[in-house]
Formats: sequence, C-alpha cells, structure tokens
Amino acid sequence: MRHSILAALCVTGSFVLAGCEQSGDNDVERALRDINVVDESGLNDVMLSSADANEAVAYFQRASASEPERIELLRGLGQSLIRAQRPTEAVAVWVRVTEHPDATDEDRVALADALIRNNEWTRAGTVLDEVPPTFETYRRYRLEAMIADSEKDWDKADSFYETAVGLTTKPGPVMNNWGYSKLSRGDYADAERLFADAVRQDPGLFTAKNNLVLARGAQRNYALPVLPVTQEERAQLLYTLALAAVKQGDVTIGRGLLEEAVETHPQHFEEAARSLRALETNSG
Repeated sequence: MRHSILAALCVTGSFVLAGCEQSGDNDVERALRDINVVDESGLNDVMLSSADANEAVAYFQRASASEPERIELLRGLGQSLIRAQRPTEAVAVWVRVTEHPDATDEDRVALADALIRNNEWTRAGTVLDEVPPTFETYRRYRLEAMIADSEKDWDKADSFYETAVGLTTKPGPVMNNWGYSKLSRGDYADAERLFADAVRQDPGLFTAKNNLVLARGAQRNYALPVLPVTQEERAQLLYTLALAAVKQGDVTIGRGLLEEAVETHPQHFEEAARSLRALETNSG
C-alpha cells in the first residue's frame, strides 16, 4: 500500500514538474516576444527620426510586406515617403492606412497632408471634410487654412490660421504660412508682422526671414531688419532685397544691395555676382 501511494505521488510530482516546465517555457517565449516588440518599436522610431529617408522607406517597405496587417508599419512607410519627398507613393500608402480597420482621424489628416504635397487640393479638401469637426488639432487646421488659401477664401483662411496658432507651442511655421498668404493678397504690412512673429518664435526659420525681407521690399523699405543671421544668411537676404528693389524699378538701390551681398558672403556668391553683371550690362 505504501509503495502504491509513493508511486502515485511520484507520478503526480512528475506531472507537476512537467506543467511547471511547460509554463516556464511559455513565460520565456512571451517575454522574448515582448522584448522583440519593444526592440522593433525602438527601431521604428529611429528609422522615422534619424535615418536617411530612403533607407527608412526601404525598411518599412520590407516590414510592411512581411506583416501587411500591422497599421503602424504602414504609417511608418507613409511618413518615410513624405520625408523622402515621394508624395505620389505616400498618397497610395496613406489610402491603405485609412482603409485599415484601426484607422483614426489623424490618419485621414495625414492623407490630406500627402494629397496637398502631391498638389491634389480638391481631393485633400474632400478628405478633411470627412473628418469630424470635433477633431481639433494644429495639423488639421493648418491644412484647412492652406486649402482655404488655395480657394482664395481669405476670411476662412485667416480663421483657420488663427486657430492653428493657438493649438501649438511652436507656431513659427504656421505664422510663416499665414504671412505668405497675406503677401500673396498684397497685404504687405500684415505679412511683415507675421513673418517677424514667425522669426521670433523660431529664429532658425530662414524661409520666414527671407519672406520678411520680401514683404519689406514690396513696401519699398530696403533696410535689412535686425535679425539673428549668419554671414551667409545676411548675404542671401541682401540679395533677395536687391531683387525686390530692381523689380520695383529702384535699380540704383538694387545695384548697391547686390554689391553689398557679394562683399558680405563668406565665399564667392555666384548668383549675386551674375545678377550684378547682368544689371551693369543692361545699364550700359
């Protein structure tokens, strides 16, 4: 009797041990799987933020081809194609993202962004119209403002730009867009103010500095404003101001600004030198 009980205990013990081993294997596999997901997520972030754009495209193309059901890989591919300045391909990918069961309103905004970059303004407006008005983000309103600009609906554009500015802690780029909208309407004073605000918000935004000079030149104000610029940037801005002066018919002022741009540039400034030669030839 004692032997049968002992045998039963041994058998039971062996099943318990086997169960423990199986459970342990499952835990290990689960842990390894979790680690792989974390590692892959980190790699995705690296590819999106710091890798060469075309390398990132190739990475996400391979990854999404292996696991086409994973929406985050498709998003990574769409974002990488935008970074690589391949908007036509990006549009196709973002359409696939928006057709995914887990697609969000942010994905539809991303599709509208890709469409605008691909110069498909009407289609982009249609996509944004499908996003509920309760989805209020900086990106959405910036795109809405740009579409209103393309339709010359200035009141709506101003309203959207103002809303977008209030929805971000880094409004420099949208202020630059808004200023360019004002510049295109001939509202040079307002454009100058918005470009100056954009530079204050983002001192490294050279496009806003160049647009600020354009707005001043359009008002025949050829004095370079006080701006945080490098020597090369200063030469570029003088060149822009010179072209604005020549366009306005102020040729003598333009010639002087071109000469100053050539002298200011730390290296040979071919564009300014060529414009100066052309101006002197035509004057002769």
